[in-house]
Amino acid sequence: MTEELARYFDGDGELFEKQGVSNGGKHWMARQLMAMLGYDSFEAFSQAINRAIGTCTTLGIPVLENFQQTTSGDGLQDYKLSRFACYLVAMNGDIRKPYVAAAQAYFATLAEAAHRYIQDANNVERVQIRGEVSEREKSLSSTAKAAGVENYAYFQNAGYRGMYNMDLWKLKKLKGLPKGKTLLDFMDKRELAGNLFRLTETDAKLKNDNVRGQKPAENVAEHVGKKVRSIMIENGTRPEMIPLAGDIKKVRSGLIQTLKGFLRLDRPKE
Repeated sequence: MTEELARYFDGDGELFEKQGVSNGGKHWMARQLMAMLGYDSFEAFSQAINRAIGTCTTLGIPVLENFQQTTSGDGLQDYKLSRFACYLVAMNGDIRKPYVAAAQAYFATLAEAAHRYIQDANNVERVQIRGEVSEREKSLSSTAKAAGVENYAYFQNAGYRGMYNMDLWKLKKLKGLPKGKTLLDFMDKRELAGNLFRLTETDAKLKNDNVRGQKPAENVAEHVGKKVRSIMIENGTRPEMIPLAGDIKKVRSGLIQTLKGFLRLDRPKE
């Protein structure tokens, strides 16, 4: 079994390709992919599927065209996955599993757009987290307004000051952010996750403590930022020293180009 699994994504991926079903396109069954990637539990595998669906949603790619819910022959939950869906699932899989790593390497060779920007699974995860940060920022903005925040820029800066021990403009300068760019678009996966946690907890504390007024809200944002900073330093990293990653917009563009390339691969031959 182990040797067979190891061969699914070897070379030209012949064994993986043979598992695909052609029907106006091509799809693979999720439970088959689960086995090919070395998962024993569909519950654990579903976490990778859900993250992959989240990435599709963030990119504005139709989920149902890539993840079609169905049932297996024995009546268990299953999905029909497009090639792009298989790719996203592999990129969101447990990298500690050698077959996940083999699948990631295989898919990265299939579309030219993948070579530069998205062969690294961390970049794919960044897209989803960046989307979650944007949604959380919208929620926090609404909560802050309800709490009486009139100058959101000051409130926002207080959160950054707490987490990074400096104002946002100084942080951008320290990190060497290109002029006119958004810092969040250049954060790596861990830094984005830290900011997502900061925004989420700030939102919760404003609501739970029934905070009212500009300055009290700023104090909450800074306090929560300091808490996140403390955790990151305890784990060995000062957030302001994390280097910039590649522009997330280029990662998104690379993913869209990869989708188009995969669609061309599986287009019915005339």
